Amino acid sequence: MENRQQLKDLAEDLAEKHLKERKESDRRMKEIDRELKEAARLSKENSKQIGGLHRSFGELAVHMVASGIINHFNEQGYYFESALKIGLEILDNNQKVRTEVDILLENDKFLIAVEVKSKPKENDIEHHLKRLEIVREHRNKYHDTRKIHGAIAGAVFSQEVKKLTLDAGLYVLEQSGDTMKMDVPKGFVPREW
Repeated sequence: MENRQQLKDLAEDLAEKHLKERKESDRRMKEIDRELKEAARLSKENSKQIGGLHRSFGELAVHMVASGIINHFNEQGYYFESALKIGLEILDNNQKVRTEVDILLENDKFLIAVEVKSKPKENDIEHHLKRLEIVREHRNKYHDTRKIHGAIAGAVFSQEVKKLTLDAGLYVLEQSGDTMKMDVPKGFVPREW
C-alpha cells in the first residue's frame, strides 16, 4: 500500500510539475509571439520610413536635374519653353500604374522622357527603352504623333553605361559639379518612338 501511495504522490508531483512547465512554456510562447509581432511592426515602420527617405532623395534628384534641363535640350534644337512634367504616371485600363516618367518635356513636335538615377546601370537603359515603348503606345491612343526621344540622367555614369546609353539612342545627362551637362557626341542620332 505504501508503494501505491508513493507512486500516487510521485504521479501527482510529476503532473503538477508538468502543468507548471506547460504554463511556463505557454507564457514564454505568448511572450515570443508578442515580441515577434512587435519586431514585425517595427520592421514595417522602418521600411516605410526608409521608403519615404528613398522617395525624398529621388524627388530631390529629379528636381535638381529638372532645373536646367530645358536649356540643354534647347541647345540641341528642340525649343522647349516651360512645358515640364515631373513624375508622370501612365495607367492601364484598371487604373494601375503601368509606368512612371521622372521628367517629361513637351512641345508641339517632341516629347522627351527622362529617367533619373543616381548611378545608372545597364538594366536602367533596358527599363527606360520599355518605358518609352509604353509612352508611345499611350500617346498613340490619343492620336499624338509627336516624336518621342529619351534620356537618362545620372550623378555618376560608368564609361560603359554611358556608351550603352548613347548606343541605345538615348541622351546622357551627367552631373558636373553643381549642374548637369549634356555631352552629345558628334554624329549622335537620337532614337525615335
